[in-house]
Amino acid sequence: MDGSQLGIFGLEDALRVADEQGLDLVEIAPNGDPVVCRIMDYGKYKYQQEVKAKQARKNQAKIAVKEMKFRPKIDVGDYTTKKNHVIRFLSQGNKVKITIMFRGREMAHPELGLNILEKLADELSDIATIESQPKLEGRNMHMLLAPINTK
Repeated sequence: MDGSQLGIFGLEDALRVADEQGLDLVEIAPNGDPVVCRIMDYGKYKYQQEVKAKQARKNQAKIAVKEMKFRPKIDVGDYTTKKNHVIRFLSQGNKVKITIMFRGREMAHPELGLNILEKLADELSDIATIESQPKLEGRNMHMLLAPINTK
């Protein structure tokens, strides 16, 4: 078949034409007046659709959310190490959830955790954007960083 229109046929005639060519009669627009059908190899069509869907899934980017936990009284060396982990996660294309965990009396000074989050966001501003601003939920403060696409 070259895809050209054959005209208006009755159901029996259309089935006969499709059967003569060894193909299937597939209903395209059942609500049309008259109903629109196509003569095609339906098995081959379904296979091609599956191949296209598989290819689309293969090309799909998988973005994971990694988490890095900090404490309000973090030392410079630990902060640097954790910051490097965050940079690695962002360079792999993952989002990173930064969590500051408060314990006991540390809850009296949430500004310490906020300072750490703001400092981290400022230092990573060239490779990441803040997707959700820092917010305090219970004993934890969260912030979500997303990588900047450089493609």
